Amino acid sequence: MSGSQPVLVVGATGYVGGQVVDELLARNRRVRALVRPGTDAGRLEALGVEVSRGDMLDLGSLETAMTGADAVVTTAAGYTRGLPNADEVDTIGQANLGTAAARTGVRRFVLTSILTCDQTPEVPHFWHKKLAEDHLEAIGMPFVALRPGAFLDNFTRYGADPFATGRLIPTGRPDAVMTFVRTADLAGYLAEAVDAPGVDGERIDIGWTRPVSASEVAEIASRLLGRRIEVGAAADLPRPAGGSGGRTWTMTADMQAMIDWFDSGKYVADPTRQGQVFGTVPTPEEAIARFLVGLGHEVRG
Repeated sequence: MSGSQPVLVVGATGYVGGQVVDELLARNRRVRALVRPGTDAGRLEALGVEVSRGDMLDLGSLETAMTGADAVVTTAAGYTRGLPNADEVDTIGQANLGTAAARTGVRRFVLTSILTCDQTPEVPHFWHKKLAEDHLEAIGMPFVALRPGAFLDNFTRYGADPFATGRLIPTGRPDAVMTFVRTADLAGYLAEAVDAPGVDGERIDIGWTRPVSASEVAEIASRLLGRRIEVGAAADLPRPAGGSGGRTWTMTADMQAMIDWFDSGKYVADPTRQGQVFGTVPTPEEAIARFLVGLGHEVRG
């Protein structure tokens, strides 16, 4: 570990990346953040994070940001931010990150990938992560890719807290079994991966001890809270009228393909390597309990 050199976090102003910054600082690592021009970096600066302005589509700015860095952790994704040029960011931009890291001698590149991305060419934003992994491997950049399942947090990030209202709305079929993760756990693993021994070149599934359905999430939460959490019908996706093209259709088609994959029952992690590298894999009950406490709920047991 090169403690005097900073770890560059790409995506540090985002939901996951912000938590990675906190985890790295808690480990007494210096942190530098790549922040796009015009984006508010006030929180990061208040934490003592060094801010380097740049853009994933500007290779020169990436090389500047990475010069002198020990490692890179990226959580950035144009898709999740709804950027109008998301496809370009998630292909060219991701490749630029790897290229810049290799050119500047970064020791390790930690990529936030996606579970089963190598099985889903029909889901563009999943497949783009597979391409990013392959690029890092092809250019000989020492990397580790963490492949998390679906974020449990998304049940609460887009609308009211379902564990407060008593009604959880799944994205797909309520009975579809899949792997979930708690974002706080993933952030800790990403920070730990910076210095984890013997993981270069690996792609590591991240999840719980077993997959669960949205209905089972509600059942577990019901037991922990001592009150019933109902499961509603799957959320509807907006669809463009008349087969119109453009970014709206691309995003919707990508999302529908993702939900179809979730409903297939194949979005399931093998957490064996996760346990070997990061320690005890959480059970669904443990992860959901911690998540509920984080939301301010009192849980039983």
